[in-house]
Amino acid sequence: MADRGRDLRIGDFVRDEIAQILQREMRDPRVGMVMVNEVNVSRDLSWADVYVTCIETTTQAERDELIGILNKASGYFRSELAKRHTMRTTPKPRFHYDDSIERGPRLEALIDSALAADEAPAAHEAPAADEAPAADKEPAAVEKSAAPGKSATDQGEKHGQA
Repeated sequence: MADRGRDLRIGDFVRDEIAQILQREMRDPRVGMVMVNEVNVSRDLSWADVYVTCIETTTQAERDELIGILNKASGYFRSELAKRHTMRTTPKPRFHYDDSIERGPRLEALIDSALAADEAPAAHEAPAADEAPAADKEPAAVEKSAAPGKSATDQGEKHGQA
């Protein structure tokens, strides 16, 4: 379990350092405002899966191009990371686009529309003023569900329920 804590600490270190490198030292004009969301480090510390998001990318082609640029520069990121720590090995970054930020509002809109759809039929099912309350209807429904020729109370006594 101590190894997992180490993986998390190294992942946090890699996330923070790559974010600083992207913000301050990356000079490629094709790389815009990139945010590092999460980093998962392999158990043997050979790989670091880096999940990034960019506000400026709107199409899948732009996202693919951004990930391609970052993956081609992974050697640069690895050498910069190696200069900033004293570990024996430095994980090689593999960049992935994290679309959870874009999916969030879409999922929220779907949930809101589902809730609105659930509330709309409930408003139509409200009893009218001239209808009897639901409490008056219950005994009749119970009597109809009883076996033919026996009342619901007779069946309850038969099964040991009083």
